[in-house]
Amino acid sequence: MDELATLIDWTHVEASLVDISSSAKGEPAWPPLALFKALLLSVWYDLSDVKLAEALDDRTSFRRFCGFSGNEATPERTAFVRFRKALTVCALDKSLFEEITGQLKAKAIKVKTGTLVDATIIVSASKEDDEGHWVKHKDKPAVHGFKAHVGADADTRAG
Repeated sequence: MDELATLIDWTHVEASLVDISSSAKGEPAWPPLALFKALLLSVWYDLSDVKLAEALDDRTSFRRFCGFSGNEATPERTAFVRFRKALTVCALDKSLFEEITGQLKAKAIKVKTGTLVDATIIVSASKEDDEGHWVKHKDKPAVHGFKAHVGADADTRAG
């Protein structure tokens, strides 16, 4: 994903977004380019706004792609709703997505959509393992371990 981000010329997109604000009253606005990049991820990975917010909070690659540091807060779902509405009002919703698609096509890059990601929890052998973290999933008790993100798309075959 890091390589993909460097292949795209964001200059025109960022300039087009300069006057768009999607903040709610009393809260600071998120950078428009970061929100646009997040919406690209939502299309490419077929994520709802809720799942997009969760993925941004959890996935380092998504954070980097959008320009968020590892310890920085990320937008919640309503920020994406407001931003998408602002894009539509400014008639940028289709044109900017088409621009990115055109850039990728010109470089013979095809972004596949509909990838499913499973975050399996793997228990660590020792609670002293500094790379592990306390992980909790739904109603199950917390364990010391790791999240293994496994992706599969329409072309992935069971082996």
